[in-house]
Amino acid sequence: MSSAALKFSAVSKTFTDGRQVSALDDVSFSIQPGRVTGLIGPDGAGKTTLIRLAAGLLLPDAGDIRVLDIDALAEPLRVQSSISYMPQRFGLYEDLSVQENLDLYADLQGLPVLERPARYAELMQMTGLSPFAQRLAGQLSGGMKQKLGLACTLVRSPRLLLLDEPTVGVDPVSRRELWQIVYRQVQEAGMTVLLSTAYLDEAERCDEVILLHQGKLLDQGEPAKFSRSVAGRTFRVSTQTLSHRRLQEALSRAPGVLDALIEGETVRLVMETAQPPTAERLLPGQTDINISAVEPRFEDAFIARLKVRRTDAPQVEFTPPSKIDAAAGDEVIRVDKLQRRFGDFIAVNNVSFSVRRGEIFGLLGANGAGKSTTFRMLCGLLPVSSGELAVAGYDLRRAAATARGRIGYMAQKFSLYSNLSVRQNLQFFSSAYGLRGKQQKARLDWALTTFELAAFQNANAGDLPLGYKQRLSFAAALMHEPDILFLDEPTSGVDPLARREFWARTNALAEAGVTVLVTTHFMEEANYCDRLVIMADGEVLAAGTPLDMKMQARTVDNPDPTMEDAFIQLIEQRQQSSEVEA
Repeated sequence: MSSAALKFSAVSKTFTDGRQVSALDDVSFSIQPGRVTGLIGPDGAGKTTLIRLAAGLLLPDAGDIRVLDIDALAEPLRVQSSISYMPQRFGLYEDLSVQENLDLYADLQGLPVLERPARYAELMQMTGLSPFAQRLAGQLSGGMKQKLGLACTLVRSPRLLLLDEPTVGVDPVSRRELWQIVYRQVQEAGMTVLLSTAYLDEAERCDEVILLHQGKLLDQGEPAKFSRSVAGRTFRVSTQTLSHRRLQEALSRAPGVLDALIEGETVRLVMETAQPPTAERLLPGQTDINISAVEPRFEDAFIARLKVRRTDAPQVEFTPPSKIDAAAGDEVIRVDKLQRRFGDFIAVNNVSFSVRRGEIFGLLGANGAGKSTTFRMLCGLLPVSSGELAVAGYDLRRAAATARGRIGYMAQKFSLYSNLSVRQNLQFFSSAYGLRGKQQKARLDWALTTFELAAFQNANAGDLPLGYKQRLSFAAALMHEPDILFLDEPTSGVDPLARREFWARTNALAEAGVTVLVTTHFMEEANYCDRLVIMADGEVLAAGTPLDMKMQARTVDNPDPTMEDAFIQLIEQRQQSSEVEA
């Protein structure tokens, strides 16, 4: 036996679909047993291809792969019977119960019948699914589905576990629970885990990280090694006279700044060099600038390694339609005692809030909290059971179609036409919004240029990398220049570079007077919101600014909590209260 649990030697893989795409190019690495290794990189870096090669589902064009000391090229079936693999879209059978899904995967994995009760009991306890054993998988929340998928993957305890972005679309509480399950397998069963992730805070929890970019392996090592590479280059900037959005926009253009990211009430900087910045150099003429050095983190190193500084930071040349005749701050969305029933089940109960013009308003909650149902009612896609709901001054019970004409909508899942080209999708959606002739052509040119889609305009939408699918969806939602924008988990699964581009454009829209309502499971994105509500069990659990939320979570042990800390604490307090009442 070799010491490596997985070893790639000069592996290359090319795909041909009208053009040749080099998914992996001369990649060599090894990972040691009993460790959690993170696989990271921008969209299209080759992460999924690497994992599928390791699982014996693909054969390389060149190179050698050994999995648990098995030649994966010569014995792919033996590899598949020795490992467990959970792909991005794990195949649960939604018309089967939780228990029936476990039974099915136990059959597929050849788990002896006598061993099943003990293994089932362990998995149910580990995932917290015991009370839901007879519930249909299709009726589970997103987080519970992911936990069931992981349980099915672990029915037979493998020596090597491959996970392809297991926490995409999962709320912070469920993400933490998934990580606890993974590390329990490593600590108690000595399992080796290779997982890909778009969340760099997760990569920081790994024992080791492999960084891919454009099919090449750039580096491998402990996360702390990456962080040390930007020592002396990370700073935090604050001011009382500029909004955090305007401060970030200004700093992103300042000389020597590689990255500017909103972090709470401040902006976090990564500089091109280790020379400390000065207020005069960053923002000439601004007198109340506070600059302090901060410890580097893994995401800083990732951005420093991959981001190319651009003096033309993403801008959306967006002018609100002339029909907007109201001052900034006017109420644009009003929700009062909103309720939605599905038979005897109340999905949304007594929810109230309002959103002002030019605001970015966040709608947050754990999987199954009712936020998606609320979102669909706000878009006019689902009728209201009771309560009042007005968008752009229109009562959605009476004028839903008129209100929808003022709204741009970007769905959680890619919902454009995969078999149409990028240009055809944009033409279709602009026509659906009533654009014709020169106006339509102007908006098509604007979308292709602003979102850097011109090079892909003849490619099928379904063949685009995830980050470019997101750009296309965003462009389609903006074709008719809406004054209200609904974004349903718009950055789910995209890498940090794509997230930064997305929020630069969204901030520009808000500054132009567009009202933005957004749902997200990525809590750091909540810092972009002016105000937000957190939902639990169909009700509003907390409302206010991001700072208000963090103030509630501040303790002696954690005087500077993150939004994720605040979210988890609020949800856990709610769960504890429910248990006491029960």
